[in-house]
Amino acid sequence: MGAGDMAGQDTGDLLSGTSRAVIVPPGEFVGVGPQTTFDDGDGTGGTSAPSGGEAASTGSLGRLVLRVFLENRLAIVGVVILVLMTGFCFLGPLFYHTNQRYTNLSTFTLPPSAQYPLGTDSNGFDVLGRLMKGGRSSLEVGLAAALVATMIGVVWGAVAGFFGGVVDALMMRFVDILLSIPTLLLLIVLSVLFTPSKYVLIFVIASVAWLYPARLVRGETLTLRTREYVQAVRVMGGNGRRIVYRHIIPNAIGTIIVNATFQVADAILFLAALGFLGLGVHFPDADWGSMLSDGATYLTAGYWWLIVPAGLCIVLVVVAINFIGDALRDALEVRLQRR
Repeated sequence: MGAGDMAGQDTGDLLSGTSRAVIVPPGEFVGVGPQTTFDDGDGTGGTSAPSGGEAASTGSLGRLVLRVFLENRLAIVGVVILVLMTGFCFLGPLFYHTNQRYTNLSTFTLPPSAQYPLGTDSNGFDVLGRLMKGGRSSLEVGLAAALVATMIGVVWGAVAGFFGGVVDALMMRFVDILLSIPTLLLLIVLSVLFTPSKYVLIFVIASVAWLYPARLVRGETLTLRTREYVQAVRVMGGNGRRIVYRHIIPNAIGTIIVNATFQVADAILFLAALGFLGLGVHFPDADWGSMLSDGATYLTAGYWWLIVPAGLCIVLVVVAINFIGDALRDALEVRLQRR
């Protein structure tokens, strides 16, 4: 068949709406999704990267996300609060030096004064310095536990949702069993079994928190696995591991980031609950929950400075993180952008 005949047949196929199979040599890449033709300057032209498939970040998308995020005033307030609290906890001790290791009963529960701006606690520690020390522990444990829980939950949910069938049933029934146990009870049991420390508390909180992102990512995966680009990778011989790590998880990154933000707030609240029950970090370390527990003993005596500052710090940080999470959801989820 000559070149003219082939061109005529291709034109006929296009006019009739039919498609022709193209045999691609091994090792060559086939784009999935619509492509855009452009002029590359030498007159030969070219095509852009396919839309869909492996997630690729572009400058325009990043600017859109940033613009939508910055339009949310509550998000800006949340970022400011979080930055100030982080600087207060991590940089504050460099400028405000206090004794947070040895008790001093001569300064027992002193009210706020020029020497002690927020008074002292039942062990004679400066409450302002104690807030910095406790906040550092709370933020470190909260961020680390949220990161570990998100990674475990994302992999677990993506694998279960992609393979489906018996694998999905077994993996998600295990999640359902753990979710049927009250979260606080499970946290208490794990805290009693292991000697509390920062690393142990990270493990304990993450072992409970990963269940929620696992269910969320599994639901996203059930939708993403039916997309055309995933089916195309399967046809091209891509294995399940490549599909999960290169196509499913990157295309669910918006949901993952938003959930991870809320996981930080939940982890801080979990640590505060454990600290209030006396299962937080060991003395002389502190966390905001243990400060609340110590202050609750003297609340009826009118020693408000033992409980109000720590409680206010917890509320401010958690609310700020929730503001940021809501704004990230609006910015990353196209369905929620009314534009």
